[in-house]
Amino acid sequence: MALHRFGFLYTALLLTSASLSTAYADSLEVALAKAAPNANAKVIALAVRATQCTRVQGAAPAQRLAVIDYSLPSTEQRLWVFDLKKRKLLFQELVAHGRNSGENMATQFSNQNESFATSLGLFRTQQSYRGQNGYSLRMEGLEPGFNDNAFDRAIVIHGAPYVSPVLARANGRIGRSLGCPAVRPAIAHRLIDSMKDGQLLFSYYPDQRWLKSSSYINCSGGTVASSDKPTKRQ
Repeated sequence: MALHRFGFLYTALLLTSASLSTAYADSLEVALAKAAPNANAKVIALAVRATQCTRVQGAAPAQRLAVIDYSLPSTEQRLWVFDLKKRKLLFQELVAHGRNSGENMATQFSNQNESFATSLGLFRTQQSYRGQNGYSLRMEGLEPGFNDNAFDRAIVIHGAPYVSPVLARANGRIGRSLGCPAVRPAIAHRLIDSMKDGQLLFSYYPDQRWLKSSSYINCSGGTVASSDKPTKRQ
């Protein structure tokens, strides 16, 4: 009888913990969507789901979350950085995609070395450093087959003069990187400092293969709404 009662209490505790976790994710999703009204709420929801999955897996909780929506043109501010504890928006910025991902619109994504294309999925940041692009931030890709070559490819956050609203107006797009999510030099240092050492970056595009197979956005076995938007992969 005692063993049965223990089993019942343990199951109830698990269900309560799961309910609290779901409630936390739901409230965070609402708060971040409110903090960034120009962002696609569905993309924010997927980013929060992926973030919550890292907690379920036992990883140390991130304090900041960056979300990039590559379904938007490069001429729009499509990068948002959130403080998860305070649930507020820290940055809303232009961000570059890889030169082989497309012109103003990114449509092709790759995890391959020398592809010069952007990778999708969830990344965890590492240490900052100074390299050929100045102050930069290394990242680890967490999704096998989609971005887990990011470190070897030197896919990092860095400032770049070609990420400029002036160039966007003149050329109809900002400049493109070799696959890195490059940002404006004026904010690069502050943005990197806010995102270094174990924070999360969620790189989104309605790529059906990634949406259906990502272990982070399908952490609980849920389904993701499909999109009619075409996508190409290398």
